[in-house]
Amino acid sequence: MTMSGEVTTLFGMKVFTDEGKYVGKIEDVIIDTNASAISGIVVVEYNKALIESHSRGVIIPYRLVKAVGDIVIIKDVFTRRFSTTQELKEIVVGEEK
Repeated sequence: MTMSGEVTTLFGMKVFTDEGKYVGKIEDVIIDTNASAISGIVVVEYNKALIESHSRGVIIPYRLVKAVGDIVIIKDVFTRRFSTTQELKEIVVGEEK
């Protein structure tokens, strides 16, 4: 999406990865005025299982965006982070059932 598109239509859109994981909701965009294009999306209410941060929002580079429609789809660059060995063990045991 370039500046000629309606940037405000992105506000409030839900963001998912191309693997179907919920990432968060777009609150704002970052615009590169030199290139007259969006350079990033600011995502809030983000999925803490995917993104390890204590900030209110995170910036996702717009180059990761694959599609924009009713939702925004981005390339899945996230890996599941496990905070403890016990958490990992519970997930592995749960998958064996």
